[in-house]
Amino acid sequence: MRTLNILIEINGEAVPVGTITGTNGDDAVFSYAEEYRFQKGRRPISVALPFEAESFTPRQTHHFFDGLLPEGFTRRSVAAHLHLDAEDYLSILAALGGECLGAIRVVEKEHTLEPARYERLSVEQVRALAAEGTSKTANLIAESHLSLTGASGKAGLYLEPNENVWYQPFGDAPSTHIVKQSHIRLEEIVVNEQLCLMTAGRLGIPVPESFIINLGNAKEEDVLFATKRYDREDSGPEGKLVSGLPRPNRLHQEDFSQALGISAANKYERDGKQYLADCFELLRNVSENPIADQLQLWKQLLFDYLIGNTDNHIKNISLLYSADMHTVRLAPAYDILSTAIYPRSTRDMAIRIGGAYRLDEIDRPAIQQAAAEAGLGRGMALSCLDKMIEKLPQALAESAEVLRQAGFWYAERLADRILENGGISSWLS
Repeated sequence: MRTLNILIEINGEAVPVGTITGTNGDDAVFSYAEEYRFQKGRRPISVALPFEAESFTPRQTHHFFDGLLPEGFTRRSVAAHLHLDAEDYLSILAALGGECLGAIRVVEKEHTLEPARYERLSVEQVRALAAEGTSKTANLIAESHLSLTGASGKAGLYLEPNENVWYQPFGDAPSTHIVKQSHIRLEEIVVNEQLCLMTAGRLGIPVPESFIINLGNAKEEDVLFATKRYDREDSGPEGKLVSGLPRPNRLHQEDFSQALGISAANKYERDGKQYLADCFELLRNVSENPIADQLQLWKQLLFDYLIGNTDNHIKNISLLYSADMHTVRLAPAYDILSTAIYPRSTRDMAIRIGGAYRLDEIDRPAIQQAAAEAGLGRGMALSCLDKMIEKLPQALAESAEVLRQAGFWYAERLADRILENGGISSWLS
């Protein structure tokens, strides 16, 4: 029998939430601590883990906590580095849970995290992260006890903005940015993602601050993609210092897969599921401003369709909690890029739109049906579509020009490929 202590950061302080107990992932169950569950003002750590239950089944426990871990090749690489079975989520969680997405921390009962510290990275070390790809990321994740979800190679690092210096966090030290590689995945994917995020921002969709780290001549092996973590906030002048650097506070978040109680393995909608309707119902039930957040999510879904982002699964949509855990809002849009420009990528959307999965089969009636399923007004929903179709080409061109001036000359070519291969192509012909 092993015990994992679950902590959450509230207003900058670690608060015990409960425990996971079991011999392995097959029988492990999560239970809230009574002092957390019954304390006034406390909130469940997940919509899918309400206070009404004293403890949760192994299935419920797995769906939420496995959702904190890396996926795919990164997970297998981390597991190999740690000499663990990639399917043993409990052991991987115990090893990596010191720094998860959001404000959750996982500490095994008989172990304690090493003291918090930041270790400065040289330019050569950052360059190695770009050059060595996922294997280098796996080592960073394991050494830093970081748990970052998703299938791509990524690492959590700390950026000191005044001197533009990167640090690797250890122990309880939070990271400030998520850094991803380029060349190990799809061609020119870093510029693709930055181009799409910049375009989304120009169209009024909230996105996190992001930028490209160019360590050479803007070639694939010389660039990294950095996204400022929206689940971290400045602790202010009274905040703590770690290694002489301001320690940010963690904000809790959960992705829609976790909030809906759906396994990460089922993040792509199939077999008659209706994730779109469930996502909007979730916002109506929990958001502090459900009208604004439903509109934001609708715009995100339309943008994904128009640029041809068929990887818009429910782990790429999240809820963000306030520092005191009292309020919940839809998080900024993230992991947005055009997959349709790559010939080998699927043209099936991850979330069905009005009965249609295939990018080329989505039309105005399908979008109208999707709006009805989401519980949105027909006029408003279609007006958003028309405005986005009208404005997207110009927003894309302006974003591409900014990137071209920064040395990424191929951004304009990427923009043309998005217009030719994304869902918007059928509206411009």
